[in-house]
Amino acid sequence: MLPPFHWWRTVFWLIPAISVYTVVLGGLSLASSLVDGSGNTAHRCARAWSRLILLTTGVRVRVEGLESLPRDGACIFVSNHQSIYDIPILFWALPLQLRIIAKASLGRFPVLGWHLRCTGHLLVERERTGAATLKHVAAMTAGGQSLIVFPEGTRSRDGRVGPFKRGLFLMAIEAGLPIVPVSVAGSRHVMLKGRLMTCPGDVDVVVHEPIETRGMSRAGARGLADRARDVVEQQAA
Repeated sequence: MLPPFHWWRTVFWLIPAISVYTVVLGGLSLASSLVDGSGNTAHRCARAWSRLILLTTGVRVRVEGLESLPRDGACIFVSNHQSIYDIPILFWALPLQLRIIAKASLGRFPVLGWHLRCTGHLLVERERTGAATLKHVAAMTAGGQSLIVFPEGTRSRDGRVGPFKRGLFLMAIEAGLPIVPVSVAGSRHVMLKGRLMTCPGDVDVVVHEPIETRGMSRAGARGLADRARDVVEQQAA
């Protein structure tokens, strides 16, 4: 039995096209890091990369709640994670300078780890923040750069939102940064976990009201994680 149309489309059109976008814009992004240490130019390259991927794949993104974005400083966006498409979806949907908080293990990958470090993203051991990490976060947010993280730690196979890991919420409390929950619905139908096939589709992104962390104690990290998860789950399917 022959594979479906979208498998052929993915293998012979989308993968080659996205590879070209990645090489060209990734190269521009790395080059920009030599003259722009803030990573802001690299982020603009990432947004262009994201838009091209979404247009080529046929993914239409609807965004609600942008009026909820903090007006007076940086924040940490926490989102559910349904698909590898969530990164380009959120980079395009959120009109802010964003940096990824990713697992430290990604830094060991050739090229990828170098690129993440050179363009200002944050690689952390998720249960151990440490003074150096907090110093890095403070420097990033002082420059108006917000952070984005998927606190489930992995993609969902069925769309259900898993438990949120507490380490990153502990970091938010220690840094005094507001948490902004984000719900992504529909991205898993674009590309299911473990499947080499992408399909056009509609994705809804909902930005919820910020949750302030100033004045919270470290002991409140677990409750903060659960609260943020409950908000995200309301409109993630």
